[in-house]
Amino acid sequence: MTAVPAAEATPETPPEPRESRPGVAVGRPSALWILIAGVIGLTAAAVLTIEKIELLIDPSYVPSCSLNPVLSCGSVMVTPQASTFGFPNMLIGLVGFAVVIVSGVLAVGRVRLPQWYWVGLALGNTFGVAFVHYLIFQSLYRIGALCPYCMVVWTIMIPLFVVSASIALRPLAGNPVLRVLYQWRWSLVALWFTAVVLMILVRFWAYWSTLI
Repeated sequence: MTAVPAAEATPETPPEPRESRPGVAVGRPSALWILIAGVIGLTAAAVLTIEKIELLIDPSYVPSCSLNPVLSCGSVMVTPQASTFGFPNMLIGLVGFAVVIVSGVLAVGRVRLPQWYWVGLALGNTFGVAFVHYLIFQSLYRIGALCPYCMVVWTIMIPLFVVSASIALRPLAGNPVLRVLYQWRWSLVALWFTAVVLMILVRFWAYWSTLI
């Protein structure tokens, strides 16, 4: 057998360095939060959908999340705001949080999704945050009742938006304004939660005070 000269031997191609792989690397904490937030959001949307169907079948049905005059899903579900776009709002959650779950699963599995995907997810979450604030205003100052399962969605949307935006805006990390916002992001989230809790306390204080 004739040996192949060393000069003619085809060298093995070295593996591509992890840093040069296409796509965006997402840290484990961020990936886990995206997945957890998606699961919580989808569960809340699914429960609300079931409750809505039960209410359509039997108008006298009392949803499991109707706990008192203030925490009352039933009072919220029958309002026009519960179908802002002509169909039940929870259907948006079913689709949107399903996408979030898939994104979380891929991120946890260390699949590097392209930058444009994370930008799209951040834009979707931006719409979700804006819609949540609209619903918060409507619940507090127009409907006069709170939907507990909806409040679960409110709770996860802001952190989810912060995480997805942090990933999407990574190429702009050198921007001084974005750098400050990134450094203070969780303080701002805590401030937002505090503001919402205070608004709920003030708006329904006439009822809360009866429980003291």
